[in-house]
Amino acid sequence: MQRRIYFDNASTTDINPEVLKSYKNLLDQYYVNSESLYDEGTAISRMMEKARSAIAGLLDVESDEIIFTSGSSESNTSAVKGVCFACPEKKHIITTNVEHSSIMNACRQMEEVFGYEVTYLPVSAQGTVSLQQVKDAMRADTALVSVMHVNNEVGSVNPVEEIAEYVKKQSHAYMHTDLTQSIGKADINLKYVDLASVSAHKLNGLKGSGILIKRRHVPFVPLINGGEQESGFRGGTSNAPVNMVFAKTLRLALENGKKYHKQIADLSAYLEKGLREIEGIEINHPEIHIPSTLNFSYEKIPSEVMQNALNRKGFMVSARSTCDSKSDNPSYVLTAMGYSVKRASSCIRVSLSKDNTKEEADLFLQALKEIISHYG
Repeated sequence: MQRRIYFDNASTTDINPEVLKSYKNLLDQYYVNSESLYDEGTAISRMMEKARSAIAGLLDVESDEIIFTSGSSESNTSAVKGVCFACPEKKHIITTNVEHSSIMNACRQMEEVFGYEVTYLPVSAQGTVSLQQVKDAMRADTALVSVMHVNNEVGSVNPVEEIAEYVKKQSHAYMHTDLTQSIGKADINLKYVDLASVSAHKLNGLKGSGILIKRRHVPFVPLINGGEQESGFRGGTSNAPVNMVFAKTLRLALENGKKYHKQIADLSAYLEKGLREIEGIEINHPEIHIPSTLNFSYEKIPSEVMQNALNRKGFMVSARSTCDSKSDNPSYVLTAMGYSVKRASSCIRVSLSKDNTKEEADLFLQALKEIISHYG
């Protein structure tokens, strides 16, 4: 069989064996409803609260500020709508023009259906926005500022800490950040952040698992109505085993992020050097980016053709956010950074993990040269 090499870790990650083992053990024993009043239900509820406290400790927030969700798309959507619906007198949102589709589409819906005005801050050639842009866009009726920490396509890092401090001290708006691509990869102090989104499947955890950090003082209308689960902020029977194992997922991700940072950074630099030596390859990710994410283009070969050719040679990569992978449109992130439509239509994203090797990088570079020779 052909060897398959996974270079798409920004899309999703494999499950850490320790997480999987814990999850299977929990599934065997803890299947009753955590809201049940009998002993078994109470036991599960206590275990879930213990996990919530552990997560809060790892993120330096309070345990009642952790809301379990199905992942970052739900957390992002809940953050936007939850705050805005709770502040009906404020009809303005600030975000960037390179956010994940869950933020972009939630904001568009707030415009089209609910009559909000949204300011989409343009990013620089480095894929980032500045504090000054946020200051200039701020209005008295701004309800929410949502700026992702790390971009999912090019790995650029926004100055979220200083933006959050300004929003907290100089406005009456609330600050949300999408941490989906940054946990375990880029440090951040959440002191002034009001809401934040995290997804387990980006952290070698389970799909369908995530959290929304919502500070106590933040007004919030639930996106999902139901009973009193999650303190009334997110209805529906709790997926208790998934929620319980999130604590271990996060702990291991933070530990491994520190442990393997240099290894991934060295491999990223090695792969980028090889890419730059191939005639016609253009590097799209900015100089300052998280090492695990690289983005490049070869303009003579469209993204879909390149992806399929690499797939046939055993490499799993993507062109843009996997949520938009079936779209034929150019990358809106790259066009926002000022790149041509042709370049944005021929991009490839390679995202690395601790399990990738220099041997795999060499095989990838060789395959890329062969594809360019054949198609280019």
